[in-house]
Amino acid sequence: MRTGEALPAAGDVLATLATGLWHWSTGNELVTVDEEAARLLGLPAERTTLTEAQARARLHPVDWNEITAVIQLAVAEGTLAEVRIRIMDEHSRVVRVVRSRSKPSFDPVKKAYEVIGTLQEVTEPGPGPSAGRRTVTGDWRRSREAFLLDAGRALAEARSTAEVLRVADGLAMPGFSPDRLAVFGVQGDRLTIIGQHGDRPGDDGPFTQMPLETDYPAAEVVRTGRAVYLSSPADYKSRYPVAWPLAQHFGRQSWAFLPLTVAGRTMGAWMAAFSHPVAFTPDERSVLTTVARMLAQALSRAGVADSERELAEGLQRSMLPSLGPRIPGMCVAARYIPTGGGLQVGGDWYDLIPLPGGRFALAIGDVQGHDVRAAGLMGQLRIALRAYAAEGHRPDAVLSRASRFLHGMAGDGADARFATCLYAEADPATGVLEIARAGHPDPAIRMADGTVMTRPTAGGLPLGIDPDADYPTTRFTLEAGETMMICTDGLIEAGGHDMESGWRRIRRILEGHLPDPDGDDLEPLADDLVQAVHGPTGSRREDDMAVLLLSRTAAGVRPGTAPRARTRRTLMSVAQDEPERIAEARQHVRELLHDWTSADQVDSAVLLVSEMVTNVLVHTDADAMLLAEVTGDKGERRLRVEVTDAGDDLPHRRRPGELASSGRGLLLIELLAESWGVDPRGEGKSIWFVLCEGA
Repeated sequence: MRTGEALPAAGDVLATLATGLWHWSTGNELVTVDEEAARLLGLPAERTTLTEAQARARLHPVDWNEITAVIQLAVAEGTLAEVRIRIMDEHSRVVRVVRSRSKPSFDPVKKAYEVIGTLQEVTEPGPGPSAGRRTVTGDWRRSREAFLLDAGRALAEARSTAEVLRVADGLAMPGFSPDRLAVFGVQGDRLTIIGQHGDRPGDDGPFTQMPLETDYPAAEVVRTGRAVYLSSPADYKSRYPVAWPLAQHFGRQSWAFLPLTVAGRTMGAWMAAFSHPVAFTPDERSVLTTVARMLAQALSRAGVADSERELAEGLQRSMLPSLGPRIPGMCVAARYIPTGGGLQVGGDWYDLIPLPGGRFALAIGDVQGHDVRAAGLMGQLRIALRAYAAEGHRPDAVLSRASRFLHGMAGDGADARFATCLYAEADPATGVLEIARAGHPDPAIRMADGTVMTRPTAGGLPLGIDPDADYPTTRFTLEAGETMMICTDGLIEAGGHDMESGWRRIRRILEGHLPDPDGDDLEPLADDLVQAVHGPTGSRREDDMAVLLLSRTAAGVRPGTAPRARTRRTLMSVAQDEPERIAEARQHVRELLHDWTSADQVDSAVLLVSEMVTNVLVHTDADAMLLAEVTGDKGERRLRVEVTDAGDDLPHRRRPGELASSGRGLLLIELLAESWGVDPRGEGKSIWFVLCEGA
């Protein structure tokens, strides 16, 4: 070029240097490229305008995301944006690598970025040291991508602030891992430290409750929303002379302070400090910025989850009662475990209600659903039950009124709710329990010798379904050394069990527990039940669960009354319209004799019980009441079974013919029982038989 000649156009100079120009406007989502930039993108060498989707299709997807991050960072810091980009062909293969340098700007009115930059191909290195450098660069890029994927997955899975901080502490950035981390939050007009790693306890003292106006990097980041990079102690000292004495004694060489921004709001700052000098190249800044963005999102999600969890736990605690002072002669223990998902609230509850005369009531129930409405209805229903009990109503009346109350509260539309409930009144002096049940599982009794059986009780519909439903009452005595367990179905069905398999698991736990000799400490048993079924802490459960234990201690037996030692019994009624419960009666007798030495005697007892109960249902209009009792030491025990009904006709022996379908009941009793009899009552009668073990 001769002196005095005009300079060539900028585009001609860039074309001579194999450098293309590109312009990207996020406002209209268009990318304009000149001839050289089009060639580098694998397009015909002519000036053209592409949509964002068309431009993105030419680039490696990871690099497109990196461009977006680097541009935002450059705008925030007022610097150039530099990034390497892999160009892909139509078969998703990398055909070349280009370097982009640009000067982005942001229009706050249009809320759009304007980016003008250059594209230049990165020359493929030949043999020698440069090839080694390329390999190192490629490995670093792959390591960085793998690191960001792993970090994003780990932070996304963190469910609490503590878990997020633990994940952040364990991040090992490729090639330039920090050895000190701190996460700063904001409370009012002050900076606080949410968590830190790499220092001794107490070293963060000077940085807690620091005013936001302090000349400290993290405070400036929170105020401005822009990152601060300090590559050397001299850089730190010159920019923040007031804060430098606080940071000097930690002995670090480089620092990065990045904003934690969510939805355009800076919620805090993240500090990464290094014991070795770091230049903070565009690639390194890109990694730090991406981690800070993921960390901010994770902390925001965890903060919401922490608040919801605290709200749910506080709500549930306020609705569950304290068991209060010890009850003379009785011992009570209870547990509640919330569901593992959502707000961790549900409709399960338990209650202990003092009654006049030293008596008390136990209530346990489950409102349909696992949401805030279920928890709210549960609280209202619990208060209603307490009110009805305090008025002096019997158990059947308490549940009848509660059902009418819930029906009025929950309605009868598509969003109607119902609740199961078991309500029991107890007399500590006698051990007598009166139980009414509304669609709830039967109680289980662990007898003094370790035998565990369900205790059949009469019941009605769940509360809230029929406002006029009846709830019959079952009355029995809890003997000294016996423990009653009542629970919600969440405890039984936890871990994918159904009611049958879940009950077998609960039974094994109850049978395998070593009881307190005096029967006055149920806490270990309550812990065993919960720990055995609800899984590891923090595991997700589909249902909440509640369990309530009641035992009668030796101290609960009235003076002068000898406790019934080595006795186990079952009591149940079979109504005229419940013939299916005959099978249940047979099963209960078999469970009562689970360790009987003679299997043939067990079969005989089951057969006789079936005959006696069936005889009442067929030949009278009354219901049958079955009482089976085992007494004595093993090997010499005595079984006495009694079936009572209100009918006046006494059974009599008959001689049935070969084709007769009935009339053999008394013959079987006479043949199989050691002794038997029929006892008239004032109203009705009872028929009984006795079997002696080993006879």
